[in-house]
Amino acid sequence: MPRPDNPALIDTFGRVATDLRVSLTDKCNLRCTYCMPAEGLEWMPSADVLTDDELVLLLRIAVEQLGITDIRLTGGEPLLRQGLEKIVERVAALEPRPRLSMTTNGIGLAKRAKSLADAGLDRINVSLDTVDRALFETITRRDRLSHVLAGMAAAREAGLDPVKVNAVLMRGLNEDQAVPLLKFCLAEGYHLRFIEQMPLDAQHGWNRGDMITAEEILGMLGEEFTLSPFPAARGGAPAERWLVDGGPGDVGVIASVTRPFCGACERTRLTADGAVRSCLFSNDETDLRALVRAGAREEEVADAWRATMWGKLAGHEINEAGFAQPIRPMSAIGG
Repeated sequence: MPRPDNPALIDTFGRVATDLRVSLTDKCNLRCTYCMPAEGLEWMPSADVLTDDELVLLLRIAVEQLGITDIRLTGGEPLLRQGLEKIVERVAALEPRPRLSMTTNGIGLAKRAKSLADAGLDRINVSLDTVDRALFETITRRDRLSHVLAGMAAAREAGLDPVKVNAVLMRGLNEDQAVPLLKFCLAEGYHLRFIEQMPLDAQHGWNRGDMITAEEILGMLGEEFTLSPFPAARGGAPAERWLVDGGPGDVGVIASVTRPFCGACERTRLTADGAVRSCLFSNDETDLRALVRAGAREEEVADAWRATMWGKLAGHEINEAGFAQPIRPMSAIGG
């Protein structure tokens, strides 16, 4: 089927991508057991990473020509990107102004939350799988829980609202943390989202049996809280939400594996080295960095991006017999 003459990032299933996830670096200062080995990974050579000018150029094309309205800065750990505040300022100045958020592990955020908010960052997501210090160190291989909590508090103080918390539960490790995490987030005014563990680890050691499912998570929460469906329509949001004890607090579950939401997906992804991916689990990419460095016209870059999204599959196929885990790990793709 030929692609219609439409400037947006449409695909053959009628979906339109308006939400761009941008990895700023593949580097990270934690070593979470479900993400990478203790010794870390071989990071991208600096020459392969998009320069600030190349990055902002691609984001301007996305906003001005492709209809992107939301940009999420990710990593690796985006706080490790040099000149982050200046990048945020330049992206926030694009017209029409995109909604601008960031996913971070929170380390170093306490000192930079205000400067990021002043630069134009609107909102923040912090990855946190436990509020128990010893268990945090076991999961991340770093004793840095106090730094993360301080970063979250600073983000709230700086007006990066709402502060969202992303948590992954793993069998035999932190599955007992569902209730403590929700109690903590309700008390602090944070918005908690549990995420089913996905096959995106560098070790390719993901095992479905180790994954705590959405049904299990809701069952654990239901023993302590009364959950009722959130009244607002979900739309293309990845999280199913429930009011907790009648509200106003709520909790979400992103059931990427057991309750896929691919049919409503609105996302496109750009890696730190300038590759466009139509899906988090795709093994196909389009190298926009090469086009930019070869002097391609902006419209050529936009057309390459459109063609990539036009070829997007119906779903991620995790539950299909022929599923192959992406070659790149999550730290290199960007969440």
